[in-house]
Amino acid sequence: MNTPIATEIEALLTAAFAPTHLAVLNDSAKHHGHLGDDGSGESHFTVEIESAAFAGVSRLQRQRLVNAALGDIPGQRVHALAIKAKAPGE
Repeated sequence: MNTPIATEIEALLTAAFAPTHLAVLNDSAKHHGHLGDDGSGESHFTVEIESAAFAGVSRLQRQRLVNAALGDIPGQRVHALAIKAKAPGE
């Protein structure tokens, strides 16, 4: 079952990039008791996204695009967000 933030991340990224693949993984349990764990169970995520929007775009720019699409989620509502962004065929 998706958590509220995971569901929000999925909706925002789907709207922004029309991905051919999207997985939002909640890694918070792996970080229980560590720095950044706020006890909500929604502090650490990994995003795996594949979209034509990333074709010809550098890895750094892909990260920036994803972070921009997520607004205040990275760094404010979520402590850590790992992003694996690629274009189809990569």
